[in-house]
Amino acid sequence: MTDYFTEDDILATVSRLSQSQLVRFVEFELIRPQHSARGYIFRRIDIARLELLCDLSHDLDLDEAALGIVLNLLDQLHAARSDLAAVTHAMTTVPSEVRHTILAALERP
Repeated sequence: MTDYFTEDDILATVSRLSQSQLVRFVEFELIRPQHSARGYIFRRIDIARLELLCDLSHDLDLDEAALGIVLNLLDQLHAARSDLAAVTHAMTTVPSEVRHTILAALERP
């Protein structure tokens, strides 16, 4: 199973995506493929983003500006979840007294 896809692969995989939409999504930096001598190279995560972009643009009729806002918010949420996971993991490595102090501080308004 490959981790990199050509533009043709993407257009065959993401059935709701047209070539002109793909170009617009790249131009608006909603998707950021890698560049190669043969053209754009996409990753598996790009396929997921393109599926989401197609859903939002087709089903909700969002334009590129609105799509950029939605993706920005989703990226922020993903980053926040990642940060929370890191803090949660870090909490398991500190002594219990420190953990209890931090948890008590979090419970205060």
